[in-house]
Amino acid sequence: MASSLTCAGVVWALLSFLCAATSCIGFFMPYWLLGSQMGKPVSFGTFRRCSYPVRDEARGGTVMLEQCGRYASFQGIPSLEWRICTVVTGAGCGLLLLVALTAMMGCCVTDLISRTIGRVAGGIQFVGGLLIGSGCALYPLGWDSEEVRQTCSNSSDQFDLGSCEIGWAYYCTGAGAVLAMLLCTWMACFAGKKQKHYPY
Repeated sequence: MASSLTCAGVVWALLSFLCAATSCIGFFMPYWLLGSQMGKPVSFGTFRRCSYPVRDEARGGTVMLEQCGRYASFQGIPSLEWRICTVVTGAGCGLLLLVALTAMMGCCVTDLISRTIGRVAGGIQFVGGLLIGSGCALYPLGWDSEEVRQTCSNSSDQFDLGSCEIGWAYYCTGAGAVLAMLLCTWMACFAGKKQKHYPY
């Protein structure tokens, strides 16, 4: 099977896939913010949450349900900033995945990725990484929401965690974006082979 990528292009394709997978896994996992409520560990993502209070009709009180799930609706996400973060980060992850899958196909298909297409793909990766980075920067603006404050001992505020801490998924998402913006964008410039010009 012939490839349309140079040796640097094959490394770029693998790194692109790794960066996209890292960012997407981090985005999907609800471990961006870690805290506790009613003695139980609680974690948040941009659109998911683990452990949440529910009304116990039998006992007439509130208990913590220890399972993960999405918010019931987009409007159910605790803050406007987290809703924007969800859309922006999701769009960035989609762009990184699109380029990564195209690059992986370039390993097997001839004449798929030329030098120009490689540079355009690098630009798309840069935009995707920028979107994800913007989402990560917006995320702390939602720490003053009521749900987060209850989890962080009522001491959290924008850019102030209170008793909570940042989870591994936040770092994972950001690291994938930074690698895509810096390393993959640069390597994409050398990914495609020069097109042969045939005299007709």
